[in-house]
Amino acid sequence: MSDKKTPKTKAKKHAAALKGMPPALVLGELPQDAKKASEEAKEAPPTAATTPMVIRKPAQEAKVRKLSALDAAAKVLAEAGVPMNCTQMIDAMTTNSYWTSPNGLTPQATLYAALLREIKTKGSASRFQKADRGHFVLNG
Repeated sequence: MSDKKTPKTKAKKHAAALKGMPPALVLGELPQDAKKASEEAKEAPPTAATTPMVIRKPAQEAKVRKLSALDAAAKVLAEAGVPMNCTQMIDAMTTNSYWTSPNGLTPQATLYAALLREIKTKGSASRFQKADRGHFVLNG
């Protein structure tokens, strides 16, 4: 004989589980007292006992956001006012404490790639513009 549950065996188990329950609950009816209580609860205004308590967290202070390499490069180029290559920008960023490389071996190559990517994706809306081979200025 197989151990699969057929609809008949499920119905038998369900009937056995309902055997000890009062008929009103089996049929899904509420006793009269329960109906009255639920109607009274609907009509009564909420009180402190029925309203859930909301616990608010203290307001978090705004975190100081560190500049990204591109943001720092834009700031350095704005201050310099002349075209700069990536090595010069990285040096200026670290001396002014705008941005430091997170243990990267070639931050200038990473910055160069990021600058080219922004120019390519944003086009004329980019913050940067190529002035000469390897040199960038602010756009606009």
